Order: sequence, then structure tokens, then C-alpha cells
Amino acid sequence: MTLIDYAVLAIYFATMIAIGIWAMRRVHNQEDYFMGGRGFGKLLQTFAAFGAGTGAHEPVTVGRTTWTSGLSGVWSAMMWLFVTPVYWITAVWYRRMRHLTLGDWFVERYQSQALGAAYTLFAIAFYMFYLSTMLSAIAKFAVPLIGVDVGLFGYELKYTLIPAIAVIVILYGVLGGLTAAYWTDLIQGLFIILLSILLIPNGLWAIAAKYGGDGEEGLMDGFRIMHERVSADYFQLFAGPSSGEFPVHYIISLSILALIGIVVQPHFIATGGGSAKTEDEARIGLVVGNFLKRLCTIGWALTALIALALLAGNPEIAADPDRVWGVAAREILGPLNMGLVGLMLACLLAAMMSSADTYMIVTSGLVVRNLYAPYINPSANERKYVLVGRLTGLLIIVGASAVALLISDVFTQFKLAMELPILFAAPFWVGMYWRRSNRIAAWGTIVFSLMFFFVLPQALPRLVPSLYESPGLAATTQVVTTTLRREATESDVARHQAWQTVRESQAAADSLGPPPPNAEVGEMITIVTTSGGAPIFWNGPLTAVEDVQLETVSESTRGEIHRRVQRQVGTQTGSGSLNLDFVLYSGLGFDLSGVSAATLETLRLPARVLLPFLVLGGLSLLTRKDEQRMLDRYFAKMNTPVLADPAADGARLEQAYENPPTTRKIFPESDWEFTWPTARDVIGFSLACAACAVIIGLLSWLAGLGGT
Repeated sequence: MTLIDYAVLAIYFATMIAIGIWAMRRVHNQEDYFMGGRGFGKLLQTFAAFGAGTGAHEPVTVGRTTWTSGLSGVWSAMMWLFVTPVYWITAVWYRRMRHLTLGDWFVERYQSQALGAAYTLFAIAFYMFYLSTMLSAIAKFAVPLIGVDVGLFGYELKYTLIPAIAVIVILYGVLGGLTAAYWTDLIQGLFIILLSILLIPNGLWAIAAKYGGDGEEGLMDGFRIMHERVSADYFQLFAGPSSGEFPVHYIISLSILALIGIVVQPHFIATGGGSAKTEDEARIGLVVGNFLKRLCTIGWALTALIALALLAGNPEIAADPDRVWGVAAREILGPLNMGLVGLMLACLLAAMMSSADTYMIVTSGLVVRNLYAPYINPSANERKYVLVGRLTGLLIIVGASAVALLISDVFTQFKLAMELPILFAAPFWVGMYWRRSNRIAAWGTIVFSLMFFFVLPQALPRLVPSLYESPGLAATTQVVTTTLRREATESDVARHQAWQTVRESQAAADSLGPPPPNAEVGEMITIVTTSGGAPIFWNGPLTAVEDVQLETVSESTRGEIHRRVQRQVGTQTGSGSLNLDFVLYSGLGFDLSGVSAATLETLRLPARVLLPFLVLGGLSLLTRKDEQRMLDRYFAKMNTPVLADPAADGARLEQAYENPPTTRKIFPESDWEFTWPTARDVIGFSLACAACAVIIGLLSWLAGLGGT
């Protein structure tokens, strides 16, 4: 990075802090600080949803998975695409709640202050892990850009960079609350869009200039040469050898699991619609903001494909594919010497900070509303509550920074964060529609999910060590070997050279895997990819007690692709935590020995989705409903549309409490609160579904430009 790059970063940071100071003067009470006075229109709601939902880890993750799996790697982030139409419906919920936090919703719906406190503890843990993925991604991205691995006092650069970013976020977020977060999200959202497209034209021009484009067709030269240098199977979205990591059934299961859990992510009370002026602003902001993110995902995938064509021989990426974005930005934008490298780093920082500020404010609201106010100081004034909110907002950023410094594994951190919403998902979904769902059932479901999915898997093997040696728990996924014969491309040759360079260096690691084929361009090569062989019932590796053999299950040939499926035979012992959901499948008579890795991941869906709902339903039927009067008030409120004027909205609510609306209920004489959809519901949902198809078509079309 040059002096102008650092100047760009300095201007960016100074602007964010200035916005925080400006917004601080507008904060007078809790609603101003935690919800910005509920005065945000479509533009700010759109960029709030876009910014909060777009993390710095996602461009890095998509870059890595596209580099290793081809275009199908885009599903590592695009899995949220099919959830987006549902946001048209859920955005109304968050606005009609009329609460400052989702903890307040759990308190009201289940008439339990303790449930709000439990949700607050969940939110703190969730955001510490979720934000840590972004901080870790920033550190990996920045190293090749800055050009050094060591920061202050001789420690790794991340020990300097992560605390510095945390300080900036704390400064403007603590000062200005949600108003500062949303205005910075607007600016940062524009930066994220810039991040998503900046490397594409410059990368295509770089490809054309380096590899002999005649310049007559402009960017199309770059697309054409990209297809010449990269194998065609890397441009397939759903099919082909490179898409084995994300088959269709796995994508569907990821989408369903994402839908079930996303609604209880704590920031959705704000960015999901709760801070909007009206329900229309809530809906349009949430849906459009998330479709903007989907469009950006297309840009991230195209950038990774460009990097494959241009930088396949780069040793840094060969050693760590997480560095695709950082190396691409340095190699493509650096020679221009226009401050674009600093701008690119500012863009990725914007992707992280636009999420971190909102998460920090939401968490501080939960601490104030559901811990401090009810249990420590119920009689505090508004000024005191805002002060406590500012101070406790530090928890999430400091905690996330600590996790990022201790773990530094983006995928592990992200996986932990995504599994936590299982605890509260069923009580939320069922509580929205069924009166019989009560506090005892909600608590029982949370305790069951906590024990079954998090505590017992760790505790049981330690309490009963003989489980590690059980032959029935030593099964592994199928070992699938795919062999593809095709002509070698320029990127194949470059990849082998990069692999050889890294292997010969002192920093080489066994995690590099087998070498890419060594051949000249145009020679026939054999691409062999092997997956599977992982433990089914254990999260740790298996240790062989005797020689483990591979037994062939099936072989098939289709065109140039040969596929052999094998399973491991031999005595092995387990390690790590126990996957109780798969033990349950086995106990019910399902034979999981030898299933594919993708199928195994798909089978996680039924247990994580169905079991909590079954527990909640059964406990609700066996216990008494909560107080009828409070249930009547809650459902009357949720069935009453919001008015933009707070006074008029309050008056309408009082009328609804006295005469609850029932005309739109599908089952008016039952405990079910399903209502008939309005024309606006149907039209908006249908248009969102159509937009999903358009985005998939756009991605396929762009990836196919220049191909034969």
C-alpha cells in the first residue's frame, strides 16, 4: 500500500467517527438510541438491511469456495437467496411488535422476564462468534494488501488490526446509536457495492492485457480469455465435478435451516423492519436490501473466477485460498497507484463495520431492556438507560475481537454462530401462530435444544469413554473419487507451479493436499478429486486400530467423468463430540454407514428443525396456556397494522385491545392465528420469487460470457 492508500483509509475512518458525533446530539431516550426514533424510510432501511446482512467474511468465503469448487462455490453465500421472499412477510411482524428488542417480544409473548434474559445471553454469544468471523476475514484480507505479516511489538498483524477496527466501531456506534449505524450503513453500503464490482472490469482488462487480448472487444476480450484459461467445468452452477460440494438437495437443506434460524437473529428487530416508519418501509427495505446483497454475491463469484484466470500461479493463494481477495486487489489495483488498494480495504472494512455497529447497538439494547432494567435498576431514567446502553455495547465488540484472536478459523466460527439460533427458533415460529404455546413449553424446548445439540454431545463421551471404542459409532461417509479427463489449461499449469513453489518453501504445510496435474497446455490430464471418509457420529478424527481398507460400493462412467464410491472397512476409534442426531437416526433403524458427505449434511436438517418443534408442540399440549387476557392483547396487536403517527397508532391499538380483530383469521374458533394473506402479501411475495429466478439467470449469463 502507498501513501495515498493510507490517506483513503484515514478519510474513511474520520468520516465514520464524525457521523457518530453528529448522531449523538439526536439521542434523547432509549427509542432514539436503540431504534433511531422509528423514523427511517425506505432508503435507510434498505441499506441497513443490506449492511447488517453483508459481512466481511462473505466475499472472502465466496472467493475461497469459488477458487476451490468453481462457480458452484457461490452457494456458500447464495443459499440465503431462497429465504429472501419470506422476508416480505416477516418484516411486518417486527414492525407490529412495536418493541425495542426481540427479548421484549419473548417477555410479552411468553409472559416471562427470565426468558428475555436468556435470549439476551444467547444474543451475546451469537454475536461474539458471528462478528469474530468478519474480524478474522479482515485480517486474512489485509495481510497481502498491507504487505506485512507482523504488526506492533512483533506480533502477527491481526493482533494490531483487529483491536484498531474494534476501537473505530465502538467510537461511532457508542456515540450515535442506531441513527449513526444506519447513516454509516448507507455510506458503507455504497462501499460494499463498489467492493463487489471494482475488481471485475479492472481484472478483465488485466487478463486481456497480460494474455494477448486485441483490445477491439473491450471487456469481452477478458471474458473470452478467462474461459480459455480456466476449465469449462469451473463455470457450472449446479452440475459437473466442481459442484459436488453443493448439490441441489444440500442447497435446499441449507436454505430451510437458514430460514428457520434467521428470524431469531437479534438484529432483525431493527433491520428486519422494527425501526421503519411503516410496514411498507419495513418490507421494501428488508427485501430490496437483501436482494442487493445477492447481486453483490454475483460480483464476488465473478471476481474469484477472474482471479483463477489471472492468478492461478500465485503461491500465496495456493498456500491459503482465503487470501484470494487480498492478492487479487493488490495485483490488479496496486499497479494503477490511484489509492484503489486503500479503497478496496476500506470497502471490506465497511462490510464488517456496517454489521458490527448494528449488532453492537442491538446487543446493548438487550442488556439494558432485559437484564439491567428488570433485575438491577428498574427505576432508572432514560438518560441512565442510554448511558448503560453505550457502556454495554462494548461487550459485543471486545468479545468478538477476543474470539477472533483466539480461534482465527473463519469456517469454525461461522458454523458455531449459525447453530446457536436453534435454541430459540421453535418458540418464535410457533409462538407467532399458536396460542397454546406457553412459557413452560418454551423453556422446555430451549433446555432440550441446549442439552441435545450443545451440552450432551460434549459431555456424554467424557462421562462414558467406552463410546469412543464402539464399532457401531465408527462409520464414515462414503469415499467418492471422481476422475475427469480433459485438456490442460493455462490455469492448470500455473496451479501446479504455485503448488510446487509453496511445497518447497519452509512455510509449506500438509494441508496443501495432493499436487495438481503436471502437464503442458493442451495435453490430456486426469483431474482426481476425492471427498468423504469423514466420521458420521464424531466431530473429531477417527484413529485406526487395525489397517483400514476401502471396499468398492459402485462405479459409473458418464462421458469423460468416472465416479467410484467406496467405504472404509476396519476397526477405528472416535474422538471429539458425539453427533446425537445421527445416533438417533441409527437407533430408529436408518443405516448411515457409507452415505455421502453432502447427504450427511442434508440429514442434519430434520433433527435440527423438527425435534425442537415436536418438543414444543408436545409440551404445549401437556401444559396450560398462558394468561388469556395477555394472549388476547398480544394477538390483537400483531393483527393491527401500524400507523406512521405514533399517537394515532397508539389510539388504534387501544381500540384493538377492546375489540380484537378476528375477521381475517382462517380458523376463527381455534387456537391457531393464521390470517388470510392480503393482495399486497401475495403480489410482493410473488415478485420476490421472480427476482430469485432473475438473479440465478443473471449469474449464469455473466459466467457464460465469452465461453463457447
